[in-house]
Amino acid sequence: MGAARWRRIRLPLPALRSSITARVWSPAQDTDRLLIAHDGPEYQLRGGLAEHAARCGRYHLVLLPPGDRPGERDHWYSACPAYAEALGNDILPRLRSRLGARPAVGAGVSLGALAMLHAQRTRPAGFAGLFLQSGSYFQPRYDRQESGFVRWSRIIRYVRRVLTAHRGPAVPTTLTCGDAEDNLANNRDMADALRQQGYPLTFAVGPGGHDWATWRGALDPHLTTLLGKAWPD
Repeated sequence: MGAARWRRIRLPLPALRSSITARVWSPAQDTDRLLIAHDGPEYQLRGGLAEHAARCGRYHLVLLPPGDRPGERDHWYSACPAYAEALGNDILPRLRSRLGARPAVGAGVSLGALAMLHAQRTRPAGFAGLFLQSGSYFQPRYDRQESGFVRWSRIIRYVRRVLTAHRGPAVPTTLTCGDAEDNLANNRDMADALRQQGYPLTFAVGPGGHDWATWRGALDPHLTTLLGKAWPD
């Protein structure tokens, strides 16, 4: 058994003609469990995700940055088919090969949650579970204030497809949302839809808004519980 450590892994993204460098934390003991997180650097700094990993000590934590160039996050994290292809076909296989890991649990907040759900439904074989916080599941009836967003149309088309689907590639999933944020109604609808499609789903509403303090406060017990369902052995 060695010591817990950080490392960097360069991840080419040919489908996007780009690449990213992920920071990876691995525990001292050997593990084949893998948690990947969108907006990884900020999730570590402000969301407390690395602290959770260190306390738990059961999984590799991979912090995926949202690109380096202006506009990449808004493009990649808005139900972008090329990004879902890159995550499912390039990022996850490379990480699993390097780390000796099995299918991953995916985590994200806001647009990052939407993108993780989109990737899981596009390339389900790479995922064992989902932890999605305050996902941006925009719908015109709730979210007209977001209609100026450059990827508005693509998001609402995708969300409509998910909400009207009869089944999905179900994995254990937890959605969290603050009780004072605009995304609460669309998160309720998404939770209902995924549950009806067979996802073993928990929807947790807690105090707070669309901010890192709220998301950080939901890690325990909700992320801990979700990981126990995704990795029961």
